[in-house]
Amino acid sequence: MKLVDIYYRMKKDINEIEKELSRAITTDQGILNQSANHLLKAGGKRIRPVFVLLSGHFGEYDFDKLKKVAAALELIHMATLVHDDVIDDADKRRGKLTVKAQWDNKIAMYTGDYIFAEALMLITEFENPEIHQTLSNAIVRMCEGEIEQIKDFNNWNQSLKQYLRRIKRKTALLIAISCKLGGLASNADLKTVRRLYQYGYNVGMAFQIVDDILDFTGTTEQLGKPAGSDLRQGNITIPALYALHYSNDKEKLQRMVKSDHLQEQMDEMVDIVRKSEGIDYSKELAQTYIQKAKKALMELPNIKERKTLLEISDFIADRTY
Repeated sequence: MKLVDIYYRMKKDINEIEKELSRAITTDQGILNQSANHLLKAGGKRIRPVFVLLSGHFGEYDFDKLKKVAAALELIHMATLVHDDVIDDADKRRGKLTVKAQWDNKIAMYTGDYIFAEALMLITEFENPEIHQTLSNAIVRMCEGEIEQIKDFNNWNQSLKQYLRRIKRKTALLIAISCKLGGLASNADLKTVRRLYQYGYNVGMAFQIVDDILDFTGTTEQLGKPAGSDLRQGNITIPALYALHYSNDKEKLQRMVKSDHLQEQMDEMVDIVRKSEGIDYSKELAQTYIQKAKKALMELPNIKERKTLLEISDFIADRTY
């Protein structure tokens, strides 16, 4: 099963989410309207809205309510991408110019802020305080994760625990609350909401680990950027950390890390990591989280959406781009 097959089954609802996203970011301010829509037209997996909608079926499903939650979470994700591109000085995303490259850093930062604010406007339509508390807490933790990533740039002494804490806050949390808020907005019972969160958290962890693997193993065409881009920017992920300490070429890699000519050796470093045992170790770690996600799923009611969530977890574990 491919994600595109799941999207096809949900095509009508996803198209409505796209319309909701477009409505949310449309503004009379010319440049802001252009920059926000530039990002929207670049597309994306829209996996967070999918999680919201599927999770809503475990309660009292109401698409008109759920589409607001789904759009809000996707807007938050989009806002973080605009800000990330400024921090990373990235010119391309998904093979297209970033907002920062098309305009400049100032326009990009305010575009991200604007999209973020529009997300919060959508959520104000809900009275349930737990929805607001969950979202607010996640945003705080996400910001902490971004700061930790900046702090750990070029830090080859970081531990596995540091890496896992960082990706939890950077990626897994937003996926986890996509599942949780889908349940909360549908008035699902507390136990179900908790299981949805556990599923989303573990799938989110696996999603980011696989992303970090693909950064080394994917092609420029697949990634929309050169292989090893994270490492080149100083973001050291689990495949590289494992290679540094346990690969057959660990001593060579350790010498490179301590060298004053790190950037000149980057192509060779990326190649060492790509061919190292770090890739297989990272795949096994991702699979561990996938199994935990499936365990949480098995404690949910046996409806067809549970099967779809299971299919998504398998797609995430096996994806190649």
